[in-house]
Amino acid sequence: MSGPQEGPQDWPVWDPLLRLFHWALAAAVTAGWLLGRFGPLQMTWHFWLGYAVCGLLAFRLVWGIIGPRTARFAAFVRGPGAVLAYLRTLPARQASPLRGHNPLGGWSVVAMLLVLTAQVVTGLTMDPEDYINTGPLAGYVSAGWNRQAVSLHGLLGNVLLGLVALHVAAILYYRLWKRQDLITPMITGRARD
Repeated sequence: MSGPQEGPQDWPVWDPLLRLFHWALAAAVTAGWLLGRFGPLQMTWHFWLGYAVCGLLAFRLVWGIIGPRTARFAAFVRGPGAVLAYLRTLPARQASPLRGHNPLGGWSVVAMLLVLTAQVVTGLTMDPEDYINTGPLAGYVSAGWNRQAVSLHGLLGNVLLGLVALHVAAILYYRLWKRQDLITPMITGRARD
């Protein structure tokens, strides 16, 4: 008869579709941002990446409702009490015992998804009046919105850059301070106690 297992244990945390979504979104957003900032004046590839982001966001919305437990919004979007309680544990030099997103990370996911959604909407409806880079839905909104969408799209790009920087900083904090690897589970799907 065997006794309780000792030592670190592996456990599943991220399903294959969520991992594919994460890395595809990271690649599309990075490439789209770089093309938007430094790319050619003709933004065709930027537009195609925006369409890809739109499709990925639609998938994530559906997967957040019907996907496995750790992918569901109901599993990681928590109220202010849970977020504050989790914030009090951040200085501790120990890994989080939670499987999946913690309450603070859950709201980080929501913030990124909302900003990306707004980014897609402004991209689809903007008209910079250059006769080349007009969003496909620009004709369905007012000229005032077309112009406002142009500046909002740029502003949201900066907000998104800040959220990504916070995301990377959190990953580094967990790795260096809490000695918890958050990258490997997003590659393999499995985390280790």
